[in-house]
Amino acid sequence: MRAQTWRRVRPWIQAVLFLLFVSLFLMAGRDLRLPADLFFRLDPLAGLAGMLASRRLIPAFLLGALLALVLALALGRVWCGWICPLGTVLDWTPGRRPRLDQPDPSPRWRQAKYFLLTLILIAALAGNLTFLILDPITLLYRTSAAALWPASNFLISRAEALAYAVPFLQAPIDIFEAAARGPILPLYQPLYRGNVWVALFFVSILALNAARKRFWCRYLCPLGALLGLVAKVAWLRRVVGNGCIDCHLCARACPMGTIDPARGHASDPSECTLCLDCVPVCSRSEQHFVGHWRPAAWRAYDPSRRQVLASAGAALALLGLFGAEPAAGREHPYLIRPPGARENDFLAKCIRCGICVRVCPTSGLQPSLGEAGWAGLWTPVLIPRLGYCDYACNACGQACPVGAIPPLTLEEKRQAVIGHAYIDQNRCIPWADLRDCIVCEEMCPIPDKAIVLEEVDVQTPDGELVHVRRPHVVRERCIGCGICENHCPLNGEAAIRVYVPTDLSVGF
Repeated sequence: MRAQTWRRVRPWIQAVLFLLFVSLFLMAGRDLRLPADLFFRLDPLAGLAGMLASRRLIPAFLLGALLALVLALALGRVWCGWICPLGTVLDWTPGRRPRLDQPDPSPRWRQAKYFLLTLILIAALAGNLTFLILDPITLLYRTSAAALWPASNFLISRAEALAYAVPFLQAPIDIFEAAARGPILPLYQPLYRGNVWVALFFVSILALNAARKRFWCRYLCPLGALLGLVAKVAWLRRVVGNGCIDCHLCARACPMGTIDPARGHASDPSECTLCLDCVPVCSRSEQHFVGHWRPAAWRAYDPSRRQVLASAGAALALLGLFGAEPAAGREHPYLIRPPGARENDFLAKCIRCGICVRVCPTSGLQPSLGEAGWAGLWTPVLIPRLGYCDYACNACGQACPVGAIPPLTLEEKRQAVIGHAYIDQNRCIPWADLRDCIVCEEMCPIPDKAIVLEEVDVQTPDGELVHVRRPHVVRERCIGCGICENHCPLNGEAAIRVYVPTDLSVGF
């Protein structure tokens, strides 16, 4: 197939793969033949960093990562130009292609992505995956889960409520709700902390296209940097024939700005995404894609020994600061992890993919913002006031692609203690106001009830004798699911709160 034909096929392949990404996202948590984490499995940066940090092979990631690297060895950065869903979004976003008399402010800006790549890998060697939040698949999934999906559901629900006032629209809305609510749209309104900041960060990446087309891919993407290093020895290369008349049209068409007129209009394979935009503009058809194994020349912006040392120094300095923050000295009282997750190795396993946050049916799992410090940024933490850990659900462990959340059976999950509930007697209605409220006891899902009611007669300040039922927590039965805290009728902070469980066996 000729390059011209491949160029016409490429947008369709991008669209199909992007729709696949969206479909897997919407169907996450369901029993599908294609896993929801398919694009993470094909992400060599997530796989490599995850295996370095956890000091183990991750079968789900190993095959996909090797496949992506073999593809890069054969075809260069074809992942970036054809497969990456974030790259597809950037292609669909209007961007500026600078004039040839206005080249990049500094070609060395391209070094930034290599700095971030080294930062991620050095930190992973030290058992920290915080900087993996800059991985493009993680970034897009996080934005979809925390911002785009809940915002879209809110707008659809509001539009339906307004349209339902029109009688002839009621039947179509009912049909749409019956078909979409549950299979596609959530049964509830998802709520996520920090969603505005996540959305703004993503919008800023798109806005950078106004400065340079595919700004993120050129200067910042750490996955692009990893694939670019492999592409230095890729088999398929772009070459320019002797009939080139220096019209510069190919250089103007290149969205990555990697075609250099000063080098005979040659392109750097580590920056070329095989978009083929240069092919149709060449009037002489002097551009060809041929195979050979000769390594590409090292450019001034490619990583140097000094840059690697600087990145390693920055990674170690940041890890030192992470280790000196308060979260490293004592667990945050509200750092409630998903069932089965062990804090001592959780940070070295969790790749911040956000799949567990997406599949949680109650929005209880939230991205950690401060509970785990900077070292645990964007790792999942249960916020019971927003959503409880459903007693009949084990989706997070089944969906986790790396085993950071163990794939517990439903029976095992029901026995996993993630926290303990404590009653604030100064706020609890039966304790403080001497009025009946048995919500926490009613909602407790434990068969033997981890919350019991004590019936007592109490004298009010006015001297009146009243009969109330006061709740007590049976600590040995409580698993910390948080449904009591979630349903506590008090406004603001609940009168019963779930805290990180304390292991009294270790002594003090």
